[in-house]
Amino acid sequence: MRNGGEIGIIGLAVMGQNLALNFARHGFRVCVYNRTPERTEGFLRDRVRDEPIIPAYTLEEFVRCLERPRRILLMVQAGSAVDQVIEALLPLLEPGDLVMDGGNSHYADTERRMQNLAAHGIRFLGVGISGGEKGALLGPSIMPGGSAEAYAMVEHMFIRIAAQSEEGPCCAYMGRGGAGHYVKMVHNAIEYAFMQGIAEAYDFMKTALGMPVEAIAETFERWNEGALNAFLTELAARVLRYRDPESGDPLVERIMDRAEQKGTGRWAAQSALELGVPAPTLTVAVIARTLSYFKTDRERIGAGFPWPDQRLGPFSEGVLADLEAALNLMLLAAFSQGLWLLHEASRVYSYGTDRAEVLRVWRAGCIIRARWLGFLREIVREDPEDPHLLFSARFRAELQQRLPAAGRVLRWAFEAGVPMPALSTAVDYVLSMRRSRLPANLIQAQRDAFGAHTYERIDRPGVFHTEWLD
Repeated sequence: MRNGGEIGIIGLAVMGQNLALNFARHGFRVCVYNRTPERTEGFLRDRVRDEPIIPAYTLEEFVRCLERPRRILLMVQAGSAVDQVIEALLPLLEPGDLVMDGGNSHYADTERRMQNLAAHGIRFLGVGISGGEKGALLGPSIMPGGSAEAYAMVEHMFIRIAAQSEEGPCCAYMGRGGAGHYVKMVHNAIEYAFMQGIAEAYDFMKTALGMPVEAIAETFERWNEGALNAFLTELAARVLRYRDPESGDPLVERIMDRAEQKGTGRWAAQSALELGVPAPTLTVAVIARTLSYFKTDRERIGAGFPWPDQRLGPFSEGVLADLEAALNLMLLAAFSQGLWLLHEASRVYSYGTDRAEVLRVWRAGCIIRARWLGFLREIVREDPEDPHLLFSARFRAELQQRLPAAGRVLRWAFEAGVPMPALSTAVDYVLSMRRSRLPANLIQAQRDAFGAHTYERIDRPGVFHTEWLD
């Protein structure tokens, strides 16, 4: 269709609206549809000015609006809603058309949809999009996965609307099958861990050091000028500085301490277990959110579970320097685990994911953008087959210099009754990975003793069994 839409977007919640505006402001004609006409009308009235955005009020009208081959981006809630939209679209599409899912869908669902649509000659991409509402409008980090031919149909468009870093547009082909949504899932798992680590540092400063919220915000601002320069570090400072308009108090202190989640972190933890990849810091960040939800139970238990809760007294810059080092170690461990998970998933599922490109795409626009990403990319490029970065002497040196500080922080936190699960699992991960011999030999002996599961020896080859209980 001449002068029709070059891309269509279904779903006009804020993310869909902002992406439509982003495409249109980069010169692409955009057709939009929402199942409730009122949402479409409100978008046109309140936000669209001179942008080339064409509304449609039925799916038939929407499909007719698009140039062939059609390029359709679904921005609907992950889950059954995606399948329902695809089912309704399918009779209206033609072989060669492209459907893309820009939500946080499970990678296995993406691969199922890809196979189902391929039977009809329809191409499908699972597109991870990070950056939140602002990123969708001004430039997100984009992680498409599927066939290279399908990506080629929209590469020029995605590159135009993506965030830009000194290393180029923050969009790249993530690989075959569900690779795009898998990469986004791991992105979110690292995000969970970083947010948990930041929350633990805030709790330590407030509870163990007795620092006021304003001083904690200043500390995050100072950290953001160094190695911890990252969107989430900056965001923590800004959130802590925000005042409740009614009381004048820091608003964060009036927010219920129950953290929500939408599933991507849990999926990453499940996938790590299924693939046999140790990702304790990513996993415990999910557990911490789950635990936070049981506030009534925590209050009841705490009332009958006294603890000294010793404060360290007036805080010193030395303690804060240790805490900064500990948070850096936690973040590096989380990235190590996430990259290991990506490496193994790409191998098992034949994704062909280039982890150096993943790190480049995360440099701007996305929630976990951080100064460390450039360094991590260098490490990956030096040895692409290193699954977890720990074979790199440069990477180990960064951990080793921060490990003593992290140990001190954990000791002080224990004395103050401050839980730090993300930091403690990161320390345990590093200590475990540096040990040439772990106590798993005793576990294996017990397994053989009660279940005849056999064992291997370190002094001779073969598989052995002992009648331990005779």
